[in-house]
Amino acid sequence: MDFLMHDFQGTAVWMWLSFLVIVLALLAIDLGVLHKENKEIGIRESLLLSAFYIALGLAFGGFVWLQSGQQAGIEYLTGFIVEKSLAMDNIFVIAMIFGYFAIPRHYQHRVLLYGILGVIVLRGIMIGAGAAVVENYGWVLYLFAAFLVFTGIKMLFASEEAYDVANNPLLKFLRRRLPVTDRLHGDRFLVRQADEKTGRIRTFVTPLLLALVLVEFADLVFAVDSIPAIFAITTDPFIVYTSNIFAILGLRALYFALSALIHRFAYLKYALATVLIFIGSKIFVADMLGLAKIPPMISLGVTVAILAAGIVGSLWATRNKEAKPLTEDV
Repeated sequence: MDFLMHDFQGTAVWMWLSFLVIVLALLAIDLGVLHKENKEIGIRESLLLSAFYIALGLAFGGFVWLQSGQQAGIEYLTGFIVEKSLAMDNIFVIAMIFGYFAIPRHYQHRVLLYGILGVIVLRGIMIGAGAAVVENYGWVLYLFAAFLVFTGIKMLFASEEAYDVANNPLLKFLRRRLPVTDRLHGDRFLVRQADEKTGRIRTFVTPLLLALVLVEFADLVFAVDSIPAIFAITTDPFIVYTSNIFAILGLRALYFALSALIHRFAYLKYALATVLIFIGSKIFVADMLGLAKIPPMISLGVTVAILAAGIVGSLWATRNKEAKPLTEDV
């Protein structure tokens, strides 16, 4: 059992295994117990599940704090909060994708669950590659920082345009290359049926699978922001990966509540943009002040303050605002 104490990417193997066991157990319970059958998740259940996942993510941050020290714990919590907040934009896009394909709510959880499985793998690959690059080329952190500042400024002045699912290049490519059914077939991603042109039985892709692919693609796009953001907070691969995954694990639960309430967060985009600018610029500020980095507690405090101001301000400004549909006509 000595191998459990060995170091892997700067962290003991037993800590990596503990994290993986927790994640696999959560997925097994979710898939095999809580949602064994397709059903619609109500706002109340969504909020309860979200609270559970948030509490679990924060508890894991406490575990990191106890095992690796105060700085590691604060960096984990900062990364967790930033990733959770950036996921809000992802929720809006997912809602537009489901609306475009007219995916019923009782099938949406299936897409999100398989989407999470894909995200766990894809984020692992991207973070592993990013960690290797940062370790060998430290100056890449400055590129990440500059990119975050640029992205934040761009987000501040971006127009409020709906996500155009129909003109997504990936969707157009898939429809050209794959046989796609014109309707859903329950919760199935693939179906065998007769081709209208040849009469032969062949495998067709359903709109449910197209929705899944676009959800995965949307996460890759958002990862371009979130992964540089967490690397600007810490370069520890364990903290980067675990904070990302714990934040994303609760995304599908949070989706069902926030997809109905997203209109209430009118100023959150500006708060997120400010957070990205702060996280990116603090690397340059630290250099100018002759510091190795801005103290983690300051980073956490400023991040929480900015996001809290955006959320509270949004809820107050939209207290009498009616919901607008996020879906498109099919």
